[in-house]
Amino acid sequence: MDDEARAAIATLVRTGFYRHDRLVEIFATERYRPGRLDPAEIDLAIRAEAAALAAEEAGWPEVTDCDRLDRAFAALRREGVFAKQNAGYTQHDGYDDFLLAVRRSPRPEAILGYCFCHGQDLERAIAGEGLRLGFGPKDPATEQTRGVEVGRRVVAALAREGLASRWNGTFAERILLPGFRWQKRNRLL
Repeated sequence: MDDEARAAIATLVRTGFYRHDRLVEIFATERYRPGRLDPAEIDLAIRAEAAALAAEEAGWPEVTDCDRLDRAFAALRREGVFAKQNAGYTQHDGYDDFLLAVRRSPRPEAILGYCFCHGQDLERAIAGEGLRLGFGPKDPATEQTRGVEVGRRVVAALAREGLASRWNGTFAERILLPGFRWQKRNRLL
């Protein structure tokens, strides 16, 4: 297994969103051509990274930025904002997750808009580049008005949890949490 594959495994383990068996599946059949990586090597790399992460967790603060983000997203959901971490891999995927949630909702009229971070955002956050959040209104025709309102709600929810954000106040720019440290306890491995 090359260094690039090991680094990709390390990143996905550190997201905190995947079970061990799902990680093996991702690397054995999805991220790489089936047969390119040995599942036994993938398994060992996951176990090694999970052990390293567990050792690091012992030194983490009691409440991490990820815990604060969890609370901010829970508050946004109570306010009618679809809020999801690891919403697909791209901005488009995250928006598709939002549209699916609206279609499946028993009360779609109660949904004001969305806020999410996707897989690429998580990779950047894990690399120490801060965390970006996409946001917007349920109706794309109201991006410049309701979209900005959703952005304000997101920034307020983050601030209530002690998370500093940077945003120019328009729909044209995603919200950045510049000093965000990705420290998500992985309870799934």
